Amino acid sequence: VPWPTVLLLGGLLIGLVLAGLGTLLARAQARRHRKQIARRLRRATDEVIDMVARLRSGGLGVPLVFMTYANMLFSYGLKRFAKRAAEAGVNGVVLPDVPHEEKQEFMGPLGAEGLELVSLVAPTSHDRIKEIASDAQGFVYVVSSLGVTGVRSKIVTDIPAMVRLVREANPTIPTAVGFGISTPEQAATLAGESDGAIVGSAIVRLLAQHGADAVPYVEDYVRE
Repeated sequence: VPWPTVLLLGGLLIGLVLAGLGTLLARAQARRHRKQIARRLRRATDEVIDMVARLRSGGLGVPLVFMTYANMLFSYGLKRFAKRAAEAGVNGVVLPDVPHEEKQEFMGPLGAEGLELVSLVAPTSHDRIKEIASDAQGFVYVVSSLGVTGVRSKIVTDIPAMVRLVREANPTIPTAVGFGISTPEQAATLAGESDGAIVGSAIVRLLAQHGADAVPYVEDYVRE
């Protein structure tokens, strides 16, 4: 059973497809390896897009958003990616490494295919939160903590203040809080302070722990 179908059964509202394979390029140790890695990257991206197409043809109706990196899109071909992703049934893209000031380069090709580029606001965004939210698409990804993704035992950021600034600038845009959410209690609290909670690393951890037998564990976790 494909994992997005499991999440749907558990109550998933939006599927976040992790396509962070672009980090392979950063591991190239010499120029002679880069073409090989780029080819592997493109093949892997095709496989993820094909998976989305199969899920759509199987009846999966929830919105699906790719979370990846700019170098992956450049390596694959931005226009090519946008066309293939849209045809497969992807609804939007999250690019954590693209700052607000540089997003126009991506919005044109993505928007031409009907894909929305999701904006992120972080605890360090401060006065820029309203600027970022003013022309946001889809929803605003509210980053709960500094650092990289991964489970955290405690979220100390003033999430309500960040959400309030987003809503003041763009009253109609939904907000979803992510980065570090690991327990149902954290998800419930943060979802109560915004429009939703984004859980990724905790599910990846279950997949790593249980492998092919992870389906019931992931479903139970999402239901919680």
